[in-house]
Amino acid sequence: MDAPDHANARTASARCLRLAAKAADAARVAPSIETRRLVREREEDVLIEVTAAAVNPSDVKAAVGLMPYAVFPRTPGRDFSGVVRDGPASLIGREVFGTSGDLGIRRDGTHATHLIVEAEACVPKPASISALEAAGIGVPFVTAVEGYIRAGMPKASDTVLVMGVNGKVGQAAAQIAAWNGARVIGVVRKAEEYEGYASKPVEAIDASATDVAARVRELTGGKGANIVFNTVGDPYFQAAHKSLAVEGRQILIAAIDRIVEFNIFEFYRGRHTYVGIDTLALSSVASAERLRRLEQGFASGALRPFPVAPQAVYRLEDAADAYRAVMGSARQRILLAPGM
Repeated sequence: MDAPDHANARTASARCLRLAAKAADAARVAPSIETRRLVREREEDVLIEVTAAAVNPSDVKAAVGLMPYAVFPRTPGRDFSGVVRDGPASLIGREVFGTSGDLGIRRDGTHATHLIVEAEACVPKPASISALEAAGIGVPFVTAVEGYIRAGMPKASDTVLVMGVNGKVGQAAAQIAAWNGARVIGVVRKAEEYEGYASKPVEAIDASATDVAARVRELTGGKGANIVFNTVGDPYFQAAHKSLAVEGRQILIAAIDRIVEFNIFEFYRGRHTYVGIDTLALSSVASAERLRRLEQGFASGALRPFPVAPQAVYRLEDAADAYRAVMGSARQRILLAPGM
C-alpha cells in the first residue's frame, strides 16, 4: 500500500472499490477499482492506511439497494483495521480498528487502501489481536453490546438465551454475556454444538428437534430467560416470547417477514420489554464508544475476535467473490486485505 508522502502527509493516493449504482442482485455486484485522492482537511480527522476490512451482510445488502438511504457512487465498507498515517501526533503510527453505521453506506467507507475518519472513531488495537482479527470485530460486537446497553447488561444472576447463537452476532452476544457472568443458552437450527468462543460453557438447544421455550423453562426451573437476544427475528419470535422470564427483555436486530403475531396480554402481564437495535444509526464515533466498552474484555482474553481463515481473505480485485461469499451465508468472517 502507498503511504502518504511525508511532505504532504494529509494526502493519500488511495485505491478504492467503487459502486456506481445499485446491482440487480448479489450475483451482479461488480465493484470497480479507482484511484482517488484523499485529503485530511479537518484537524479532528485521521488518515488511515487500511490493513483489512470486513465484508458484512449489510455491505452487500446496501449494494443491491435494500437500504434506500445508501448513496451512489460510493466506496463501501463499514469495518476496518489499519495504521494511522496522519492526524494528532499521539496517534500517528498507532494500530487501530473501528466500525460505523454510516461509513460505506452514506459516505465513502473502508474497502480501500486508505480511509479518512474521525480520530475519536479509532480504537487502539490490543497487542494480542492481529490486524486481520481486529477488522472482523466491528459490526457483530457493536450490535451485540448495543443490544445489552439498551436492554441492560447481563448479570451473573441472569440467564441469557441467544437465538441464532452460531451466527456472528450470536457468538458476540454469547461472549459478552458469559464475560459478564451470565448463564448462556444458545439456540441452533440443527443438531450442532456452539461453535464460537465463550469464557464459560454455552448450552445448545436444537430448534429442529425440540420445543425451544419448553426446553428453556426446563433448564431454568420454570423461570425462563431474563434476556433473549434474537438475532434471527420473526422465525424465532414466538419461541423467544414464550421463553421470557417475568420482566424479561427481548432484543431484536433482524427480520425476514416484518409482521408477527403479538400477544399483548402476555406481554404486559409478563412485564416484558422489547428492544430494537439498528447499528446503521450509529456514527463512527458512537460505534467506537461501544467498542471501548469491550476493550478490557479483549485485552484480558475474556473476549476473542473471530478466527480468520486464509481462504477467507480476499484482494480488492476479488471483492465481487468476497461479496458473493457473504451472501452465500459463509460461516467464516470474510475480509478484504487491500495490500494483497
